[in-house]
Amino acid sequence: MRAVSNVPPVTRRAQARLGLLLALPVAVVTAVFFVFPMLNALYYAVVDFDGLDPTPPFVGLSNFTEMFTDAATWHALGNNAIWIAIGTASPMIIGLLVAVVIWSGRSGAAVYRLLFFLPFMLPGVAIGIVWGWIYDPVNGWINRALGAVGLGSMTRGWLGDPKTAIYAVLATAIWATCGFVTMIILSALRNVDVELVDAARIDGANAAQRLWHILLPQIMPVFLMVLTLTLVGGFSVFDIIFIMTGGGPADATEVLGTYAYSSAFQLNRISYGTVLALLITVLAVPFTIMLNRLQRRLSLQGLGA
Repeated sequence: MRAVSNVPPVTRRAQARLGLLLALPVAVVTAVFFVFPMLNALYYAVVDFDGLDPTPPFVGLSNFTEMFTDAATWHALGNNAIWIAIGTASPMIIGLLVAVVIWSGRSGAAVYRLLFFLPFMLPGVAIGIVWGWIYDPVNGWINRALGAVGLGSMTRGWLGDPKTAIYAVLATAIWATCGFVTMIILSALRNVDVELVDAARIDGANAAQRLWHILLPQIMPVFLMVLTLTLVGGFSVFDIIFIMTGGGPADATEVLGTYAYSSAFQLNRISYGTVLALLITVLAVPFTIMLNRLQRRLSLQGLGA
């Protein structure tokens, strides 16, 4: 038997109008900052725009075909893969362990929080410039420290050597990101059931077992949120590489972001740079959706902080 609503029609219409009114700002922001830029990007992707011609010729899928047959695209994508693998796993692991250590201790916790979060507060441009000085082959702190401890044979131009450049920039990015991961996970740890941790300790569980079986499951939604942000940053990384190496030497640190920039604004191939930017979006969105759905499912199940 069909259920009859007790809400008067006038009230239902008022609720519907109120719902539309509340959703309007979000709809406007989405249209202005997502829908319109995406449609604009799709337009430039199918024309050959050089930044000057007001009526660029239509080229169809030629830009996409060139992208998939361009060796430089695959090289940049490979560097993105290295960045995503190392630049995601390292700060997540280091940040988690540091957060647990700070959370477990009592003295000086506020000082440690400030010290670890300070790098994340600095602008990426400033970080890139300062670490460029640190890596300087003549006056850099790293080479001077190696020489001071008798390891002068290991000194080199870290950012000028194609074999070490990508990893040197990665180390800088990891240093800058660990503080953010630490602070977010530390905030989540404050909601952990301490009684479960104490019970596991009494039962003989060691620190690694308590972390894996007790702490991590309780903060998993927050952990996945930080993982999503870090992972997406690996796809869209640009500023720190652009400042420190510009994609060099010999394209050793070229990623999709820097390749899209150089194609669009240095070679005046706006359409090809747009296609490369779309590739970054297409690659990042599935991971974001998957991790967000997993985070939402865990939250609904009552797991996590």
